[in-house]
Amino acid sequence: MWEEVAETVAYIKQNTNIIPEYGVILGSGLGSFTDDIQIESILPYSSIPNFPVSTVEGHSGALVFGTIGDKKVVAMQGRFHFYEGYSMKQVTFPVRVMKQLGVQKLVVSNASGGVNPSYKVGSIILINDHINLFPEHPLRGKNDERFGPRFVNMSEPYNKSMISKVKNIAESLAIEVHDGVYLGIQGPTFETLSEYRMVKILGADCVGMSTVPEVIVARHIGLDCFGISVITDMGDEANIDDVSHAEVLIAAEKAEPAVRTLIKELILQF
Repeated sequence: MWEEVAETVAYIKQNTNIIPEYGVILGSGLGSFTDDIQIESILPYSSIPNFPVSTVEGHSGALVFGTIGDKKVVAMQGRFHFYEGYSMKQVTFPVRVMKQLGVQKLVVSNASGGVNPSYKVGSIILINDHINLFPEHPLRGKNDERFGPRFVNMSEPYNKSMISKVKNIAESLAIEVHDGVYLGIQGPTFETLSEYRMVKILGADCVGMSTVPEVIVARHIGLDCFGISVITDMGDEANIDDVSHAEVLIAAEKAEPAVRTLIKELILQF
């Protein structure tokens, strides 16, 4: 994999002069964040060596390089999901590439189903921890010490200082946010009522089909992470019949302006 990452990085460096400090992975319905970037170059996934191509509606499929204020960033418009049939190596490959491009901090966003009764559709969650229930681990197999250690300390997967900064930003802008534990599962089916109850019993506040693999690999290679989630459905008897991907996109798009503002201000101020 080291050689594949090197090949990909070499190609990208031939096509952009940006050395990004921040990497941003944009989840379902949140792709318009790139409107906040002073864009220098856009590289479609299909043109990048060793990159998979996103197949999910709401995920555009390009690396966007540019600046936000004086900060240089690279944003993934569309991520890769395990449920699409990709291996965990493919799902997390862009994170390894970001590190070699210069990224030091990773921001991940997603849409998720809520089980915490204090949440509602449209709630914005600052992820402070996660539970990994994916059937495959992104670090399984022989470890390459050039990326990181065999055994990774996951006591702080989401950087506490970044979370604190966003809380302060949200308070100053009168944007309501919640803390929460995110549980990651394979998908692609939405959860049954019993599975939603399981999520709550296990100690999570929301559940989704992404983010956890990327954050594990990001921590493996030494990136600080910040995670933000939009609750796009509530896992209870009153709401479960309305769950669909179309409804998820609609709910995410309604919350997008506030999420965009929080991410932009984090990048500017941290």
